[in-house]
Amino acid sequence: MASFHHQIKSGGRGKAAIHADYITGEGSHASRKDVIASGFGNMPHWAEDKPWLFWKTGDGHERANGAVYREHEIALPADLTSDQQIALAMRHIADIAGHKPYQYAIHATHSSLAGVLNVHMHLMVSDRMPDGIDRPPEQTFKRYNREHPELGGWKKDSGGKNPIELRDAVLGLKKQTAKVQNEELARYGHNDRVDHRSLKEQGVDRNPEHHLGQTRIRRMSAKDKQAYVAERHDRR
Repeated sequence: MASFHHQIKSGGRGKAAIHADYITGEGSHASRKDVIASGFGNMPHWAEDKPWLFWKTGDGHERANGAVYREHEIALPADLTSDQQIALAMRHIADIAGHKPYQYAIHATHSSLAGVLNVHMHLMVSDRMPDGIDRPPEQTFKRYNREHPELGGWKKDSGGKNPIELRDAVLGLKKQTAKVQNEELARYGHNDRVDHRSLKEQGVDRNPEHHLGQTRIRRMSAKDKQAYVAERHDRR
């Protein structure tokens, strides 16, 4: 069974533009060498070819406790070639972003622990849904006005949903991610499969692995790393 990773995080006001530069290797992060593909889509006309302007406007005009973006970090199966991984990422983007503004970057980094290549996608998606009404940039991120939509901002996809509905939506996205990855693995003749469920839900009797963190890994000797990787392999 291949490993599955689809983590969802929220980015609040003041963080979007900086994070977009981080994942795409632009601005102050232009020196990073692990970005193998990047792009954006569904931007409003005033930011059609300037995604940084969309995020910067959200940083300045989203309400103080609101999320400017949701980030989906998704591991792409190592069995696939680079071109196949990129094509798979496009399927994930279509499923997750739909018609909402997004920006993505695919990273290929070597694991600090095992030294294997780790290919994954960072996908930033605005929760705001375009509705065809022409608004000034700053109004896009204002609160939605149900009675007079032209006076408010774009409606949020999560607006009006209770915690159970939001939880179910997240589980649905992860289930779809696993389904699509398994389809692509089967398409290219691989027997490996991923599973979005927890180990307990899969009936696997072992504890989930804990993230060690870069600081702890840097303190480990080569022998310690080798022993940890071997032990992890045995646990699986």
